[in-house]
Amino acid sequence: MSETVNWDTLIRNALIFDGSGQPPIREDLAIAGGRIAARGPALPAEQAREVIEADGQWLMPGLLDIHTHFDLEVELAPGLPEAVRHGTTTVVFGNCSLGLAYGAQRRNGEDPIVDCFARVENIPKPVLAKVVDQVQWSDSAGYLAHFDALPLGPNVVPLLPHSMLRAEVMGLRESVSRYPTDEELKRMEALVDQAMQEGYAGFSTDALPFHYLANDPHRRTKIPSQWGSFKELRRLTGVVRRHGRVWQATPPKDSPPQVLRNFLLTSGRLFGKPLKITAVAALDIATNRGIAKLGKLLSRMLNSKLIGGHFRFQALAAPFKVYWDGPINPLAEEIDELRELNEPDLDEQAARMALLDDPAYQQRFRKMWRHGKSGFNLANLARLLGRERMAFSRRLEDMVFVQVPGDVDALWKDETFQAVFARLQRWQATGQGARSPAEAEVFGGFPKPVEDDAAFVLHLFRRYDLDLRWYVISANRDPAVVKELLFNPNVLPGFNDSGAHLTNMAFYDANLRGLQIAQADGLDRVAWHVKRLTRDPADFFGVRAGRIEVGEQADVILVDPEALRGYDSDANTHRIHREAFQNDQMVNRSDGVVRLTLIAGKVAWSVDRHGERLGVERMGRLLRHRSLEPSAGLANTPQQSLASAA
Repeated sequence: MSETVNWDTLIRNALIFDGSGQPPIREDLAIAGGRIAARGPALPAEQAREVIEADGQWLMPGLLDIHTHFDLEVELAPGLPEAVRHGTTTVVFGNCSLGLAYGAQRRNGEDPIVDCFARVENIPKPVLAKVVDQVQWSDSAGYLAHFDALPLGPNVVPLLPHSMLRAEVMGLRESVSRYPTDEELKRMEALVDQAMQEGYAGFSTDALPFHYLANDPHRRTKIPSQWGSFKELRRLTGVVRRHGRVWQATPPKDSPPQVLRNFLLTSGRLFGKPLKITAVAALDIATNRGIAKLGKLLSRMLNSKLIGGHFRFQALAAPFKVYWDGPINPLAEEIDELRELNEPDLDEQAARMALLDDPAYQQRFRKMWRHGKSGFNLANLARLLGRERMAFSRRLEDMVFVQVPGDVDALWKDETFQAVFARLQRWQATGQGARSPAEAEVFGGFPKPVEDDAAFVLHLFRRYDLDLRWYVISANRDPAVVKELLFNPNVLPGFNDSGAHLTNMAFYDANLRGLQIAQADGLDRVAWHVKRLTRDPADFFGVRAGRIEVGEQADVILVDPEALRGYDSDANTHRIHREAFQNDQMVNRSDGVVRLTLIAGKVAWSVDRHGERLGVERMGRLLRHRSLEPSAGLANTPQQSLASAA
């Protein structure tokens, strides 16, 4: 071998899953100049500046997180530390019609970024304002260009967001009150076409019926993407189809005919060329167990030879465990009476209290909460059969206390609302049943008698407001169903929502949890699932990522299979304070599972700490669609192929 070959890093004796889905091979990997320079058995250690012994560890391409809202965090903490610690090296954002592609868009007193993100993604307004205040660009090209100046951790793949597009062309006020004129629609088409030419991987829309704006006078108005007609959707996605890009969608879930009509846009039979669609989400909803079955049936139909589509739902490799701050939670927005409590800003406690003290509101709340829980009627039958329309379970058995101010905190932590409610009822009836004097004192503050579960929950909201922390597992309770959805070939793993819902969800480790599920079935299943977390989504979104091949960017991770096997995500989910946000955030700590995260050959994460240069030195880069990317290669980099290493 030539003595001029000089590698920066040599990873020795790892079990390599290269992203192809083929069985793993134990061999070495060399990195030079940020790219993979050689791969093979027994590569000469003397040719490397650093040698990493990886015996017993898995080496694989860095993982893709395809459904994130890191658009905001990347501006405040571009290293994205909560991503890289879990082996994520590429993130897709601009999802759900929201993003920063057109800058701050602050015109005529409007503040679209804050207005759209605050409630849809449960991000406090001060955090959003901190981002928008520093925005310097005003068009889709400027947005892409500004990433060149950021010390990125992971690679970033932006989508063009529909809500922001409508606000750009029509203004926010007009975008949430009417359809566009023909001239406005033509302008939207031109901007989508321009963005695709600039390299955007796709276009995102939103049709979930409980996504509302957060500023006056629009707090009871849905976000701009909700106001688009099918004609608008067909024309804009037609541009996406022509460029061979991705449409990321959320469905109008309460209207199955509209869902079918919208998703039939994927059809190559009907439209001459398939449109790639990825949709939220393949979840096993606890209140409606039929949704998962319908989703699988719809996917099979859309991808059939008859329809000729290219359609992928997104799956979450974890129970859908969502935390509530009092009545504040994204699921609350689905229900009118709970949405009213989410309309005031987080710091507007007086507004929530006025509502909770209003007898007319209390009556509305009780009617909603008790709906279908008694009598013989269609609502009760739907509830008994597990076919309710709302995703939020109103069963006290499903609600679990996390934190309660005062002396009952230790008593109630990890207890269900039902257990405490039952003790309260017994105490009110007999004077017995309280577990301590402190609990008896708290029970004394409840209405007597507490009429039912609705009165119990109303009192909790009134007494504790946002200081009451609790959770519900609203979907994916059955591990067997989660596994079936996760490994379905018509599904992409990755509905993680990373970067959103700061204090409500924490699924940054969901890709690792998917690997953990695959691990139980053996190495062949792991190899297949690595492909689904790397090469498959990279190919779907049309970006250069997800491969261990000579010449590709060295985005690789080392995973400790024994640490992965024993990892307990629930036990390692915490609420911390993030200085970058000046706000709390729910996070996961899988430290030790991912032993090393390299992005362009640079250390982003090692064992239990971030690399020293993460967020300071550029690691990842903007990934445009591969049709605009220069071909990979090592023309100016010391390299060594497997053949020449022999």
